Amino acid sequence: MLFLSVALTGVLAASAQQKKQEQAEQGKFQPTWESLSQYETPEWFRNAKFGIWAHWGPQCQPEAGDWYGRAMYEEGGDAYKVHLEKYGHPSEFGFKDVINEWKAEKWDPEKLVALYKRVGAQYFFAMGNHHDNMDLWDSKYQSWNSVNMGPKRDILGEWEKAARKYKLPYGVSIHSSHAWTWYETAQGADKKGPYAGISYDARVVTKEDGKGKWWEGYDPQELYVQNHALSGHAWAAWDWPEGTSVPPQAYYDNFFDRTVDMINKYNPDLVYFDDSVLPFFPIDNTGLEVVAHYYNHNMKQNKGKLNAVVFGKKLQDQHKEAIVWDVEKGVPSECQDKAWQTCSCLGTWHYNRSTYVDNWYKSGKMVIHMLIDIVSKNGNLLLSVPIKGDGTIDDKEEKILEDIAAWMDINKEGIFDTRPWRIFGEGPVAETAIPLDGAGFNEGKNAPYTSADIRFVEKGKTLYAHVMEWPEDGKVLIKSLASDSPYYTGKIKKVEILGGGKVDFQRKSNGLFVSLPKGKKPNDISLVLKITN
Repeated sequence: MLFLSVALTGVLAASAQQKKQEQAEQGKFQPTWESLSQYETPEWFRNAKFGIWAHWGPQCQPEAGDWYGRAMYEEGGDAYKVHLEKYGHPSEFGFKDVINEWKAEKWDPEKLVALYKRVGAQYFFAMGNHHDNMDLWDSKYQSWNSVNMGPKRDILGEWEKAARKYKLPYGVSIHSSHAWTWYETAQGADKKGPYAGISYDARVVTKEDGKGKWWEGYDPQELYVQNHALSGHAWAAWDWPEGTSVPPQAYYDNFFDRTVDMINKYNPDLVYFDDSVLPFFPIDNTGLEVVAHYYNHNMKQNKGKLNAVVFGKKLQDQHKEAIVWDVEKGVPSECQDKAWQTCSCLGTWHYNRSTYVDNWYKSGKMVIHMLIDIVSKNGNLLLSVPIKGDGTIDDKEEKILEDIAAWMDINKEGIFDTRPWRIFGEGPVAETAIPLDGAGFNEGKNAPYTSADIRFVEKGKTLYAHVMEWPEDGKVLIKSLASDSPYYTGKIKKVEILGGGKVDFQRKSNGLFVSLPKGKKPNDISLVLKITN
């Protein structure tokens, strides 16, 4: 097994400069944390608050959920069983062949982006590649790409065109750094049954084996990258701990070239790395080199102004100076000093038919409640809407999006362009800290919201109080706005409910009492009080 210590990082970074084919853009930023700490989050991102993500690729084709390209090689698992029924045994029909099944025949990126904008998205994200290692663009450095095979379309290029048309900042997510360990199940073989001991395709299939087949001329090893020792489960190897099988320099160089090629082609406004901190951190410097290139490239494109946003997970304070913290399916319990983002999904990340059948989707109400809580803590919400292999979303997802749009039509002024108030909120849920689990993953663990749960944001001199549930008695008590409140020392002259006009109120020593109008319930999700002095 090949091992690498952190001490070798500098040596690798130096040698990488001699092998990479793409040239790093030179400028203000160097590939060090100290240099990247000059970064400042652009105001447009802080104003945006809500984005929608098309986390879509060949793994959506089987409609069997997340990590299909790995799980289909796990004997006896759900994805393995689906694969046997749909396609046959993974020694004969591997993930490379699933790629060929994916045609995206009904995909209309312009129609989808138009819908997302109407729902309220202020930026749009597409997936550039996943852990399955297939590039979803006309990639110069990965022949397993969506132009050469599968849909035979430049997925990123078409998404970008649609995003630019509707004037949405365009983001691309990059996940391929983990292919090295993630695909390791594909090296295996069944332990029982008629295929016992017969290797799955990733370990044994060669370029020569493709003669006369659909993938003739392509090397499966370029996709699977599995001619190496095993590391253990992908989660255990995620942060590249001591003992993990690590890639050779050529793997890092290829990642650099592919990602820089993508940046140069599509000039994304945001780049998301599905990594703890950055790709290959802490065993290699490639992630830092890509970010330095991206910042310098973005400044060159924007006449010296940096408008770019880069996301990483499990960040320490030093890292938060250089890139934006992304929390996966979770929310910190306190307001954050720096802008951050939650990424979450209506269902599973990759489309799963069972989520539709069994009604596992988040409701529009749950999404809005998440958004309100996140925004009150200085964050943004990036919401993935699962897309089927054919490029469409289902009717239940459309209904959820319509519910979100209806709420936004009335209440968006209390979300967009706002900033955190002196405290983020009050009520039972605000008083209960729920720790993050690794990269996030505390979503849905809070108690149900009540009308006592209130979140605050401000815009100029206007305070918005988001009341999470409509009170049955039509009365709202906001304790943080008591007459002697240290948070709001000025007078309150007017209180309005967005979509419902002025409301009666009394400010007392124990709080601001608001009487809501009868028969004027703007929506069933939540209500927003606009408070001015």
